[in-house]
Formats: sequence, structure tokens, C-alpha cells
Amino acid sequence: MLSRFRPDTFTLLIVCALVLGSLLPVQDRAAEWLSVFANGMIALLFFLHGARIDRRTALAGMVHWRLHLVVFASTFVLFPLLGLAAGLLSPTLLTPALAAGVLFLCVLPSTVQSSIAFTSVAGGNVPAAICAASASNIIGMIVTPLLVAVLLNTQGSHHGFDWAAVGKILAQLLLPFAVGQFLQPRLGPWLNRHKPLTMVVDRGSILLVVYLAFSHAVVSGLWSRTPLPALATMLVVDLVLLAAVLAITTAASRLLGFSKEDEITIVFCGSKKSLASGVPMANVIFAGQDVGGIVLPLMLFHQVQLMACAALARRYAARPRPVTAAEAGPARAEVPPAVAKLAAR
Repeated sequence: MLSRFRPDTFTLLIVCALVLGSLLPVQDRAAEWLSVFANGMIALLFFLHGARIDRRTALAGMVHWRLHLVVFASTFVLFPLLGLAAGLLSPTLLTPALAAGVLFLCVLPSTVQSSIAFTSVAGGNVPAAICAASASNIIGMIVTPLLVAVLLNTQGSHHGFDWAAVGKILAQLLLPFAVGQFLQPRLGPWLNRHKPLTMVVDRGSILLVVYLAFSHAVVSGLWSRTPLPALATMLVVDLVLLAAVLAITTAASRLLGFSKEDEITIVFCGSKKSLASGVPMANVIFAGQDVGGIVLPLMLFHQVQLMACAALARRYAARPRPVTAAEAGPARAEVPPAVAKLAAR
């Protein structure tokens, strides 16, 4: 029972980076050099993302356009609307930084690896999940900063948006991704055989950005400006967000007549938010601002979604399924009368 709620290793490493940044923050010239190195790591991360996504596999799932529209609507319409509603809690229950962080969380793309993994475990439509999760990340590199700009202005947030961030994202994230996609036929198979290397870059870049974000946040007085009741409210908001989206995507899938396999894909791809994309994007979009406070809701949501979706995937996997002729075996297969007569002879 307790193992279900134990954080995964990566989450524990993120907590360690957060604590290290809070206790031993990097400052001045060292922070500038480390920031340049982190930007290079982020560009390499998105290059590897592009090089790992198999275009043929992703294109094979694109024919299911109704499913992808539902996932897109959940990721970039339903979530942002809920984020705007959560913004009403600021500044009484949420600090402005945490409110901006919740809204930023709501406009992020879906995850890739965990969405596909949970869909596979639960017995869902894996090709469609690969396409939906991949498309969400590609589209999100453009849609996310635009939604941040529009919604933060609508909410009247003090965390302003620099339109130059769109150009920075195109240069630092989308361009390396496109180059990786161009080289995917040559690099993809090699990267799949050397997954530990890509994992080091993937997780190392995120941990480095988290450390830098909280170093800057501590220097600017993050914890002194974030009371415990606001952190508790943030946890409740994350839980309510995830529960609401899981319930709505499940109900919408059934109402629209999707199969159980497609429902699983919609639920897992439409309810996830990507930490791997979110932390680097926050570092670019909110450069020079309270990035540590803004990514706090996302880091907490990351662990909450993993625990909830792991339990949900097990529940889907344990459901009774109809037995196919192939699974029934030759002994249970129905033999046509003509074939039975020939066998008797």
C-alpha cells in the first residue's frame, strides 16, 4: 500500500535539487556560466526528443483524428479554463507566483514517455497515444507561450510575458527538435540502443534548471514570500485539477462513443502535463522572474499524476476483456460443418 505513494527516483532527485538550490544557491558570475551551460543542455534535450520520435509510427496513429481533437481540447482548452478559474484564488489563498505557476501548468503539452507507458499498461490504443503525445509536444512549443501571453494578461498577472520569448523558444527548443527529426532515420535506432545516455541528458538538464531556478528564487526571497497555507492550497488545486480532467475526459470519451482502448488513450494523454518540457519552457518564458515559484505547482503535479495514473492504469488493466478467437486457441474455435465432415473422412 505504501509503495503506491512512494515518490519515484526522479522526483526524489528533483526534491534534492530544490533543497540544494535553497540551501546552497549559486550566485553572480557562477550563476551566469551555469545558466549558459543549462541552455545548451536544454537545446540538446530537445534535439534528442526530435531524434527519438519515430515519424512513421507517429503518422500511423494520425488517422484517428477525432481522438486527437479530444486530447488537444483537453490539453489546450479544458486545462487553461480550469487554470483561469484557479486564478480567482489569488492573492487571498495563492501567491501571485503560485497562481501564475498553476496557469502555466495548465497550458503545457502532455507528456510523451509516461502517457505512452500508462496507455500500454492499461491496454489502450498505443499507436494513437504515440501520435497524440508527440503532436502535443510539437504543437505546445508554439501554443504554450502564446497561451501564457494571452491568459496572463487576461488574469492581470504581474508576471509579464516577453513576446521575444516566442523567438527564444523557436531558436532554443523548436529548431533543435526539427534538426533531431531531420536526423531521426540515422540517429533514432542508435539512441534507442543507448537509452541511458538520453536519460542522463533528459533528467540532468531538468535537475540543473530546477537548481538554478530555486537558487535565483532563494536569492530573491521565495520562501519568505510563500506562506505554508498557500503551499497547502496549491496541493489542493493540483489534486482538484487532475481529478476534474480525469473525470471529464472519461465522461467525454464515453459520451462520444469511443472504444475502451481509445478512452484509455484519451484519459492518459489528455490529463498529463510535461515536466520535461515545462521546466525548460519556464526558464525561457519567465527569464529573470520568479521561475522557482512558477514551477512549484508543476513539480508537485508531476508526482500526483504519476501516482494517480499508475493506480488508474492497473484498474484498467484488470478489467474483464472479451476473449478473441486467437486467444481462445484452436480448441475453442468454431469449426465450420463442411470442414468437420472432411476431417471425419
